[in-house]
Amino acid sequence: MAYEHILTERDGPVGVVTLNRPKQLNALSGPLMEELVAALEAFERDDEIRAIILTGGPSVFAAGADLKEFAVQTAVGMLTNNRIALWDRIKAISKPLIAAVSGFALGGGCELAMLCDMIIASETARFGQPEINVGLMPGAGGTQRLTRTVGKFKAMEMVMTGKFIDAREAERRGLANRVVPPEVLLDEAKRLGFELAEKPPISLRLAKECVVKAFETTLAEGIEYERKLFYFLFAAEDTKEGINAFIEKRKPVYHGR
Repeated sequence: MAYEHILTERDGPVGVVTLNRPKQLNALSGPLMEELVAALEAFERDDEIRAIILTGGPSVFAAGADLKEFAVQTAVGMLTNNRIALWDRIKAISKPLIAAVSGFALGGGCELAMLCDMIIASETARFGQPEINVGLMPGAGGTQRLTRTVGKFKAMEMVMTGKFIDAREAERRGLANRVVPPEVLLDEAKRLGFELAEKPPISLRLAKECVVKAFETTLAEGIEYERKLFYFLFAAEDTKEGINAFIEKRKPVYHGR
């Protein structure tokens, strides 16, 4: 499928989706978001792809929503268009999703990065929720995911003042897994993707579900959910393969069954 606002590539078992509106700093327009979801879901359906990287390229991740679209919107229009439902489809991706962030990840860009499972940040990365500066507030999960990640008081400051944090502070506060030089950002994200691709796909999927569940439920409910999925894995061929390979001192071969 040909895309206008994104680029896609495959590197073995790793799929890469690159936002591609550089003149608009990868502003998240409706058409871009629709293409992004389509590309992610295509990789989701592809059995040869085991991990996915989402990036904006070497200069900018995404500087936020396309405010030209917002300028003509109404409350009813926002409700009936329901474009934020596209974000729920990204959240539903079951394969590991890695954000590779250089430059600005602001507003919707920060929210998009937080939808991913891991964030590799370049030294140039800047994260923020500056919607307050144009009379708005985060609307695609920013107040919730940011607060659960960096804590109440830092989230309050970021959301209510619109101030950014740099890559090193993001790493310290748990908003990035690690920080690397910009020239090796994609290589580092791919290295992580290749590492994940060697793991059993079903176990990865269920482990991801459990960690996400920890954000959304009580401790007791989360532990019960984890236990059920743990038991379920004993029905998977990959689980038997992993255990037997360990016992036999050989490298396991996983097939996602």
